Amino acid sequence: MSTTANTTVYGISNCDTVKRARAWLSEHGVDYTFHDFKKLGVPEPELDNWLAAAGWETLLNRRGTMWRGLDDATRDAVVDTASARQALLAYPSLIKRPVVQWPGRPQVSVGFDAQAWEALAVKVKG
Repeated sequence: MSTTANTTVYGISNCDTVKRARAWLSEHGVDYTFHDFKKLGVPEPELDNWLAAAGWETLLNRRGTMWRGLDDATRDAVVDTASARQALLAYPSLIKRPVVQWPGRPQVSVGFDAQAWEALAVKVKG
């Protein structure tokens, strides 16, 4: 079953989690648009919405290789929303992926959780 509303998936095309998430959406008949940070950049208005909705601690991926590769001073400088925003714009790979804007919902989901997405996909289809 295909949807009429559009879901937007933000991430990096070669990220394994993004690949799994996109496959899950396709398998569940959820139409979506993919926005690749590497090719299209991080959309600042959306980033501000994500920070407000999910919080900088959720959006910042401290487990990835990009975070571990930053120097201590750069990592230590990320202490609040403003500093996280600056880091996320400078280093898009620091954004936990995927970020998904579901139609008709002010919140975004961050990361891939198939169980949580079941309810979201039903609402998109319904």
